[in-house]
Amino acid sequence: LVQRAFEPYRGWWDVPGGFLAEGEHPEQGAVRELREETDLTVRLTGLVGIFMDEYGPSGDATLNVFYTGEVDGGDEAAGSDATGMRWFAPHELPDNVAFRCNREALAAWKAAHEHLTGM
Repeated sequence: LVQRAFEPYRGWWDVPGGFLAEGEHPEQGAVRELREETDLTVRLTGLVGIFMDEYGPSGDATLNVFYTGEVDGGDEAAGSDATGMRWFAPHELPDNVAFRCNREALAAWKAAHEHLTGM
């Protein structure tokens, strides 16, 4: 997770992500955003799910796609829109996670992890 440098939810933990460029496939956008926010390159390995939410004071509706992936390069560093980053085990997830869609996606990821590992 990355720690947000700006509002909304400044200082809260966030799943790296962002908005798609025109014509950009969600998978490409996920890889690009993760690189911008963490300086890591990833290979996507699966789909966690698709979640609805709202963004910012205008309450614009968002459709959020969450993937699993494996790091395959880069040097771990928080991007310009983050004050830090940290890896969390499923049982260590913080309470202050920004956005409902992130909380729902992390709960789904945690449940899938527990189902696979029995932990």
